[in-house]
Amino acid sequence: MELLRPSNLSELDGGVFLHGGTEVVPLLQDGLLSAETLVDVRGVVPRGVAGNVIGAGTTLGELEVEPGIPDALREACRLAASPQLRNMSSLGGNLLQATRCWYWRLGYDCRLHGGDRCHAREGEHREHAIFANDFCASAHPSDVAAALVALGGRLRTNRRELAVEELYRLPDEGDRRTTTLEDGELILEVELPAVEASVYLKAMDRKRWSFPQVGVAVASVAGETRIALAGVAPIPWRIDGIETLDTATPLPRTEWKLPLTRALVKRALTALG
Repeated sequence: MELLRPSNLSELDGGVFLHGGTEVVPLLQDGLLSAETLVDVRGVVPRGVAGNVIGAGTTLGELEVEPGIPDALREACRLAASPQLRNMSSLGGNLLQATRCWYWRLGYDCRLHGGDRCHAREGEHREHAIFANDFCASAHPSDVAAALVALGGRLRTNRRELAVEELYRLPDEGDRRTTTLEDGELILEVELPAVEASVYLKAMDRKRWSFPQVGVAVASVAGETRIALAGVAPIPWRIDGIETLDTATPLPRTEWKLPLTRALVKRALTALG
């Protein structure tokens, strides 16, 4: 395997991008990702916070103590993973986390792997989705992604600008991907609008260092209250209000997530004031 270290964006030419390695390396080790060339992008991805712009190379550990970013993002970073992982994980990499669905992780021939069935729907699915779970019942694991969707963040890549919400797509028969990134497209920066107030709440199996069973981000942006959820759909899930929870489609063993989500949304809205 070849490792490249480009010094500018013009040198990017194929390969699998690598920054902190906390996502890519385990996937390579487990055989869920293959690469002839790894591209260390730490030399070309911006790092740090400048006003309302955050470099995608900024670590979650740096963001959890950054006073200049909204509360929801800082709290989402603080509650993600362990201190060791937060000090390695980049913001851009966190947005591109793969599902923690054990069927996918164990290499079952599920729909995300190109198969014709979702094993979780018929098998063990306690930690899976309660929205948009017909084709694939996996649950998106990123606290940070939900926070940025609620905050109305925008991404700049080496090819275009788009809303964080537009980074994600539901997989379907014609396209099993869960993001809209093209081959060779690299996230460079996240830009945030002016945020009046924001909150992130998280329920997890362990008190710390666990993926969200349910995460709720609520933000007041330009007079609009925006709500986004983690752990309840194959992608970060935006809802218009608490009444949207009535449209959930929980599986038999994920029904417990619905009252929990409702309680967290109510609590977050109250905290937002």
